[in-house]
Formats: sequence, C-alpha cells, structure tokens
Amino acid sequence: QVQLLESGGGLVQAGGSRRLSCAASGLTFRNYGLGWFRQAPGKEREFVAAISGSGGNTDYADSVKGRFTISRDNAKMMMYLQVNSLKPEDTAVYYCAVRYGSRLYDQSDYTYWGQGTQVTVSS
Repeated sequence: QVQLLESGGGLVQAGGSRRLSCAASGLTFRNYGLGWFRQAPGKEREFVAAISGSGGNTDYADSVKGRFTISRDNAKMMMYLQVNSLKPEDTAVYYCAVRYGSRLYDQSDYTYWGQGTQVTVSS
C-alpha cells in the first residue's frame, strides 16, 4: 500500500522560508516521478513542481520559479520542497503525489496523494 506523508508546513511571515517534506512508503520509490501541488482557499488545486525518478530533471510552475526548489533522496524515500521568499499568495495546502503517467502538470497522471500540509504566509 502506497502511503505519502507531508510535513513541514506552518505559519511564516512574508519573505520567510520553509522546507516541506514528503515521506513515501509502499513503492519502488526511485522508479516514479513525483510532484508537489497546492490548493489555496477557494481555488482549484494547482501544479507547483515536479521531479523525475532519478532527480535529474525538475520543472516548476512559473509562479514559483526561482523561489522554490524540489529535490528527493531516493535512499531515504523522501521528497522535499524548499520554499523561499514566501508571499501571502503562496498560502495553501501543499500536497505531494506520485506520478504514474507521463504528463507532469496533469493531476490525473498522479495516482497517489498525501493528506497535505498547510502553509500560511502572513503579510
């Protein structure tokens, strides 16, 4: 059974940083691409970042490029999202997900999801 557990969210002031973590179990971790998505209050869930199975390829939403960094540690079965220079509009629940399909930005290609971790950015 695949399980994903996010952590690291919290309340942070604008301009601050957090490191979000996603712990995975129940799968051959290195074989799958992973992604981070987020859902702000009253909005649809949106793509944030993605990383290939080896970690050699990454991609980001335009809104977070240069501020967020996705990474993974296959030996530990962990994925991370370093979020810097946070803005109030980054306030959202952040989800990690396992991609079984080929489309990085399409949520339907992600099969397993965590429960999410809340990041709240105060101005």
